[in-house]
Amino acid sequence: MAHDIQERIKKLIIDRRLPSGSPLPTEPELMELLGVSRNSVREALKALVAMGIVEIRHGFGTYVGPMSMAPMIEGLAFRTVAGHYRGEDSLLQLLELREAMETGLLARLAGEVPSNDLAELDALVDRMESEAAVGAVTAETDRAFHSTLYRCLRNPLLGEVLEAFWDAFHRVRTDLVDVPPDPKVTCRQHREILDAVRSGDTLRAEQAVREHFGNLRTRLGSPSPRPDQA
Repeated sequence: MAHDIQERIKKLIIDRRLPSGSPLPTEPELMELLGVSRNSVREALKALVAMGIVEIRHGFGTYVGPMSMAPMIEGLAFRTVAGHYRGEDSLLQLLELREAMETGLLARLAGEVPSNDLAELDALVDRMESEAAVGAVTAETDRAFHSTLYRCLRNPLLGEVLEAFWDAFHRVRTDLVDVPPDPKVTCRQHREILDAVRSGDTLRAEQAVREHFGNLRTRLGSPSPRPDQA
């Protein structure tokens, strides 16, 4: 019953072509429209809030939610940690999924990245080199490089999915991996990816990305849970 009401509310959003932030009918209106009780409406809305489909602003009403990847990120992060402590290579599996996506996208990027994005990518690799000179490349700079690299594809959903994989991977990586990256290798690999994309050499670009992810896989190895994490 509750699932059916959820589906009917989702259908209402679709049928009315409501974007994020649009007001939804009030509880009494939904009760009348759907022919169900107040408790049934509230339970359905509560479930839809957890999915990011609906947002309840107390004192203001109910609205179409942001429909973000947050539930996906939470699910990926929890599944990865839980799988790790069951003896599964869950972090490696997540890394391989991200590698498959990024490698597959490079064929569309080589030689097609706008000059302003190339300039930004150059600046990010320069920043990596500056960071490496005094310690380590920050996750923020690494993330900005990958985000900028795929930005020209102009696919918001793709960007959100890549961000979700990134968030989930980096949220659990520091807990599960003890081997720090070599900052010089990180810089060199990102410079190679950028140079290959700029030159339009698809095979070279794919090879550079595979080398980058291969290095990450080597670092992962088979980490064992630390006593304080068990």
